[in-house]
Amino acid sequence: MKMKYDKITEASIDELMEIFYEKIREDDRGLGEIFNAKIGTDDESWKAHKAKIANFWYGMMLGSGNFAGNPMRAHADLMEENPFKPEMFDFWLGLFKESLNELYTDEVADDFYARAAGIGQRFRYLLFGMM
Repeated sequence: MKMKYDKITEASIDELMEIFYEKIREDDRGLGEIFNAKIGTDDESWKAHKAKIANFWYGMMLGSGNFAGNPMRAHADLMEENPFKPEMFDFWLGLFKESLNELYTDEVADDFYARAAGIGQRFRYLLFGMM
């Protein structure tokens, strides 16, 4: 059994992106379809997306990275292209939590998840007017 990380590093975030987005790509509740339609189905497109989102998390969790983008705008634009339901956030968070638990100790996973859940709650509120 692999040892779990007891702290967040850029390398562990990179690994998280691999685990998490593999789950997203295979999700049959609609997430896979939405993400594949937006990002593409080829590995190069996904590699670029994972690197971009890893950079976002470097900033959120480590205060490093140089993420440039507007995640809220990207999700609002996505809604216009391919409307998704509020429960998609729950599916996303569930897969994210599952991925965190595979990689990190409970305390670290819980802290990381709290940040992700807060962001998801804010997006859900801004996009749907609901918490």
